[in-house]
Amino acid sequence: MEPVILTTERLILRPLGPADAGAVFAACQDPEIQHWTTVPSPYLAEHARGFVREMVPQGWAGDTEYTFGAFLADENGGGRNAEGGHGDGGHGDGGARAEGPLAACLGLMRRGPGVLELGFWSVKEHRGRGLVTEAARTLCRWGLTDRKAARVEWRAEVGNTASRAVADRCGFVHEGTLRQALFSRGGQRDAWIASLIPSDLTG
Repeated sequence: MEPVILTTERLILRPLGPADAGAVFAACQDPEIQHWTTVPSPYLAEHARGFVREMVPQGWAGDTEYTFGAFLADENGGGRNAEGGHGDGGHGDGGARAEGPLAACLGLMRRGPGVLELGFWSVKEHRGRGLVTEAARTLCRWGLTDRKAARVEWRAEVGNTASRAVADRCGFVHEGTLRQALFSRGGQRDAWIASLIPSDLTG
C-alpha cells in the first residue's frame, strides 16, 4: 500500500527513509533496545541502512508491515517539513508541520488474517514523557479502523515492564503468558501477550 503519515498532539508518524539511517543507528546503540527487542546486537551502521532502505519500504509495498518513525513536532517551525495528512487515527490541522528529532520507532506487522502485531522502541533521550504511548494509541486505532484489523496483538518478553506499561496505558487486555514463545539472545523466552479489538477503542 501507499505509505501514510499520522499525526498526534506532539508527534509526526511517518515511514522511515534513507535519510533516517543515522538516527536509527544512534538510537539502537542503547543496550536496552538491544536487550529487549529483535534488533541485531551489536547494531552496525549497515543494519540501520538495510532497515530504512529495504525492510521498511518492502513492508509497505507488500502490505505486510507498516513501520513508522515517530518524530517530535517542532512547534517553532524549525527543521524538516512533513505533510500533515493522516488516517483515521491522526490528529492535526492537515497542514505542513515542522519535524524535530526521532523519538521512537513503531510498527504493525501482519500476523495472519485480521491480526496485526504492535512493536516499538523508544529513543533513550525521549523516554518518560508518554510519547510512545501517544504514538502507539494512534497507530493501533489506525490499524483497527483504516486497516480494518480484527485484533492488534502486543507481545513482549516476560520482564519487559516498560513495554508492558505502554500496553497497559493503551488499553490492551492481557491474555496470559506464552511459554518459550520468543527467541532472544540465543534462546527461547517466555512472552506476555495482550490484545486490542475494535470494541476496546474509546474516544
